[in-house]
Amino acid sequence: MKAVFCIAQNTDQAEIIVNDLTRAGFSYNDISVLFPDKSTTKDFAHEKHTKAPEGAAIGGTVGMSTGAVLGLLAGIGALAIPGVGPLIAAGPIMGALSGAAVGAATGSLAGALIGLGIPEYEAKRYEGKITGGNALISVHAATSEAVDKAKKIFERNHAEDISSTEEKSV
Repeated sequence: MKAVFCIAQNTDQAEIIVNDLTRAGFSYNDISVLFPDKSTTKDFAHEKHTKAPEGAAIGGTVGMSTGAVLGLLAGIGALAIPGVGPLIAAGPIMGALSGAAVGAATGSLAGALIGLGIPEYEAKRYEGKITGGNALISVHAATSEAVDKAKKIFERNHAEDISSTEEKSV
């Protein structure tokens, strides 16, 4: 199993990419999005109706409303990583980053991403982009064809820092 990663400049671009991934056959359960919690800014203040009541319940804790597409991802919630601050995570990355073992062992977002199998130089670059307001998107890909398909979707939507890596279990 491989994971394919990219950086989206904002949540609107992230939603378009997630929507394209699902239209291409990727499961919502295989897609993750990670971005800073800017619940006090108007960037995420608009409300879009979703059919994800569990996301809405956590939304009180998160302090924001994600868009319709991101609201459909599994395991949406808030987490805090020391030195980075509050983040919003959706999809499998939420469970991986909020795990006690990862949190205790890493102490940083880059460390947590390295723990997920992302090479150190890329993890540090992703950390800087995420703390700067961008979103990290990842998708599980079981075949090389799926890796290529995800990369093409990322490229078509002008995502940055596209890469793939073998997945590690946390």
